[in-house]
Amino acid sequence: VEEYLDGPEVSLFCLSDGSTVIPLQPAQDFKRAYDADAGPNTGGMGAYSPLPWAPADLVDEVVARVAQPTIDEMARRGTPFVGVLYCGLAITSKGVRVVEFNARFGDPETQAVLARLTTPLAGVLLAAATGELASLPPLEWSDAAAVTVVIAAAGYPGTPASGDPITGIADAEALPGVHVLHAGTRIEGDSLVSAGGRVLSVVGVGDGLAGARAAAYAGVERIDLPGSHHRSDIALKAAESVR
Repeated sequence: VEEYLDGPEVSLFCLSDGSTVIPLQPAQDFKRAYDADAGPNTGGMGAYSPLPWAPADLVDEVVARVAQPTIDEMARRGTPFVGVLYCGLAITSKGVRVVEFNARFGDPETQAVLARLTTPLAGVLLAAATGELASLPPLEWSDAAAVTVVIAAAGYPGTPASGDPITGIADAEALPGVHVLHAGTRIEGDSLVSAGGRVLSVVGVGDGLAGARAAAYAGVERIDLPGSHHRSDIALKAAESVR
């Protein structure tokens, strides 16, 4: 019998060089296909960071109780872990619980988290790969918020449509605070077309979650992909909670 986890899920990515653990900032993603968490599970329809509702000591607690002990134990066993430790967590009434570990960045949370990181990522990854994380200064983060909205192809998360034309990305990226990341796209002739279930991630960065949401959804509205769908409530409750 498994313990019932009664709280929201959070993703926290930690970098490890085999002994030292450096956390990034936490994020929350949205797994269900449609608004209000309706519909089937997906790989993730959007995410946001920071989490204004999360305990102030959440990151420190996860590093001390989850990530660092895990890295220490792997080193003790002679199998040191170097890379990204993805801690999938639930914040329950009984405290933090681990839902899963992954040895990778998570999609779409990474899009929101890295949009706020002002320290160059390449140097941090190099330090992890060469055992030098302990020598790094603290990571620096933007005070802005970031929201990622996934544009999915018709039929996703079932059998997605493919080969449909995509337009408007340049118009979206001309907006302040907006950039677009490709996931399921390809070039056919001179045209960009869909080639997967989750086709694009539109990232908005702005003043607070309300500003980031406004930027992200303004970008989404500029993009045309026939039959596509996206959630309209990414980070909505969190943004409303801090008004």
